Amino acid sequence: MSYALKFCKMNGAGNDFIIINNIEEGIAPEAFPAIAAKVCERHLSIGADGLMVVEASRGEGDFRMVFYNSDGSEGEMCGNGARCICRYGYEKGLTGRQQRVETMSGTVEGERMDSRNYRVKLNPATTVELDRSAEAEGVSYDCSYVELGNPGLPHAVVHLEGLERIPGSELKALGRKLRYAKAFPKGANINFYEFQSDGSLRIRTYERGVEDLTYACGTGTASVALVLKRKGLVDAEGIVTAKVHGGTLSVDVKGDELWLYGPTNLVAEGEIKDEELIF
Repeated sequence: MSYALKFCKMNGAGNDFIIINNIEEGIAPEAFPAIAAKVCERHLSIGADGLMVVEASRGEGDFRMVFYNSDGSEGEMCGNGARCICRYGYEKGLTGRQQRVETMSGTVEGERMDSRNYRVKLNPATTVELDRSAEAEGVSYDCSYVELGNPGLPHAVVHLEGLERIPGSELKALGRKLRYAKAFPKGANINFYEFQSDGSLRIRTYERGVEDLTYACGTGTASVALVLKRKGLVDAEGIVTAKVHGGTLSVDVKGDELWLYGPTNLVAEGEIKDEELIF
């Protein structure tokens, strides 16, 4: 039989998520990969880039976030998702203005800046390789490689000339090829970037697990900012602000600390009554 499942839908700069409070729902963990794949399907259910499940803390955090990509695979962490779930935790009384959220890759600190803007201190970079190459159909692309947290969330940072002019279908195809490149043994999120004529930074990300271009990627934006700082391509002291497809994100790089700033948007709350959701 189908099940009425309470949910909240939020997005951070267009990176959208479904949130389920499993402290209240009590669903068996092994059911969530199938639930994620079902409810994240945009044509047959609610649709989202990922599903976030709120679980009771196992340590010193206020609560634990378990993240599932839209294909049902479990993800290490999600930066925009963390910002959204910090707002969720604050508004649902799970935490105060400052948050500590446990993730697979470590505990993330969050802070409420105002009613819609939140910042999170991301898991620190455990791997940074400024010079790596990845091959796609015989073409070699210069890139940098970053992993955040432990286990590390993998990101490739690729400068792409004419990024704004490349059709989405072509960019998606290239992202998919690089995502599976041999240079990335466990796959990678592919972050394309370019500085525009006005000096602004533009980023588009092909996300592993979503298997598509997304409107924003918080950890991807932070990885780009970290690489640009270490290569001396941006102000060493300033905050890096990037235009993403769904809005604007900012990253403050303080040594090994990465603070991600951006908006959140509460889209809907209610019950999932999908008649094909069976578990």
